[in-house]
Amino acid sequence: MQVDWKGVYPAVTTQFKQDDSVDHAANSRMLEQLIEDGVHGIIVCGTVGENCSLSAQEKREVMGNAVEVVNGRIPVLSGVAETTTALAIEYAKDAEKLGINGLMVLPGMVYRSTEAEAINHYQQVARNTGLPIMIYNNPITYGVDVSIEGMKILANESNIVSVKEATEDTRRISELFREFGDRFVVFGGVDDIALESLMLGATGWISGLTNVFPRESVAIYNLAVEGRFEEARNIWRWFLPLLRLDTIPTLVQCIKLAEQLAGRGSEKVRAPRLPLSGEQRIYVERLFNEAMASRPEI
Repeated sequence: MQVDWKGVYPAVTTQFKQDDSVDHAANSRMLEQLIEDGVHGIIVCGTVGENCSLSAQEKREVMGNAVEVVNGRIPVLSGVAETTTALAIEYAKDAEKLGINGLMVLPGMVYRSTEAEAINHYQQVARNTGLPIMIYNNPITYGVDVSIEGMKILANESNIVSVKEATEDTRRISELFREFGDRFVVFGGVDDIALESLMLGATGWISGLTNVFPRESVAIYNLAVEGRFEEARNIWRWFLPLLRLDTIPTLVQCIKLAEQLAGRGSEKVRAPRLPLSGEQRIYVERLFNEAMASRPEI
């Protein structure tokens, strides 16, 4: 199965009204703005999208709204973050019916899988959908690493076509290309090593902070692809303090607060998450204001 997945894919936030309901109108405006700013694809219902804070019906509604708004202009993928393999399969089938272009599949939530269990989970989801699948490999957050040996097993599933590599070890990107060539589309999944990942051959970047500064994110990607690394570094060094916010436990609140400061969304999150307060809020506000004061021309 061939896919044309490359470039900058923001993992978009899910916007909420003050009564905690999903704000589909705000989600639609956000998606339109990101497309206007040049992003190459969209990830809905990921970690940044508060997938595990949405009901089953809400997830389907968010997916359906995104498919309708984007209307085929760029690929739309959905995160699959369910507690059991059976629920993940059900979700994948529903996503296919809604017209999603692909799935970013996470290990089973809550229970910390062994590698063998995670591999089986991915295999079963792949075998029950015709959609192309991206494996989200994030051992730091989810406690299981699908190794190169594990990826050899998953390479036998024709619709497992991509990897979001988030081990925080850039050597893994080189290992994937050395072992598999172009068998998998490799996305960098850690914001603060994205440029290094692109330099090592990653064909895309899935990012949280792209929601706040999409034009700069796209510029970094385009310059890296063209081999104009000195120009890319200049933007990268400006962006790096904010990108580090994507690597901490409160990344969702940090990204949403930065979106609000940029006039691109609301900081409203669902409990148990709470909006940032105190020193952490002051810190994010300071980083944002410093970035705006020194924002490069694109």
